[in-house]
Amino acid sequence: MRFVLTLIASDHPLTPAHLAGVMRYCDSQGLPVTAGPRWLDQHKAADILLQQRPNPDHMRTLREALMTDRIDVLVVNAETRRKKIMLADMDSTIITGETLDDLAALVGKHDEVAAITAAAMNGTIGFREALEQRMALLAGVSEFQLHQTLNAMQLSPGAEYLVAGMRQIGAITVLVSSGFTFFTGGISQRVGFTQHHGNVLDMQDGALTGRILDPVLDKAAKLHFLNHYVEQLGITADDVLAIGDGSNDIPMLQAAGLGIGYHPKQAVAEAVDNLILHGDLSAALYAQGLIPRA
Repeated sequence: MRFVLTLIASDHPLTPAHLAGVMRYCDSQGLPVTAGPRWLDQHKAADILLQQRPNPDHMRTLREALMTDRIDVLVVNAETRRKKIMLADMDSTIITGETLDDLAALVGKHDEVAAITAAAMNGTIGFREALEQRMALLAGVSEFQLHQTLNAMQLSPGAEYLVAGMRQIGAITVLVSSGFTFFTGGISQRVGFTQHHGNVLDMQDGALTGRILDPVLDKAAKLHFLNHYVEQLGITADDVLAIGDGSNDIPMLQAAGLGIGYHPKQAVAEAVDNLILHGDLSAALYAQGLIPRA
């Protein structure tokens, strides 16, 4: 089995010196280089082919060595490099913000809601408990305010490139969020996802009731959707790209053949070894040997 180590620059150029340093490190750690380096995109992304997969400590050391020049490093199985399906988180991944935090800002409760969101994303409070507390604070928010929040949402850099690039190779693209279908539907349509999943807002007389409806889509549900699509499509988990930033994404990221923490919370950074720390979402295309196209 062979593995591809891909180095991806953000705002500093990738140089032959970077590649040579990584190859020297791999050799010193008993990770035989079988081919490379090979440019994918001159001074932006390059591949090094390895005979075995670097372990999490190797990946951590490489990230630290490349930190100053803001270069990301990702590794994937060479035989199943191009994925057949992508499952992507929404908040702080495909979009820059956290939906409920942004919604709370409209009604003067941003700090209260954001503190609960941060605790949930770092794994210090259970997801359902966090969702119940936040929705209770948002009782009475109007449908008009929901539309205001949706219209103001900003896409993360590279989001449209990522979805378009996956669809160009025939992959299914799924937005799978612990947020709400009111928002996942709008973002899915804007970016071009094949499918979307989320929780359902409880509305009465044009306003949020403050209650949550079962079933709640949490980290177990995200993993469930991954397994569902794998079975439905007759593929394996190694054919899956999953990307997210928070603790409720961890089971999905760990199960996927290529699970990437995107500008991750600490819990994610400690749980998975493929991280995009510096670049935008298009780095996930480079990891598959694809070049982002407009």
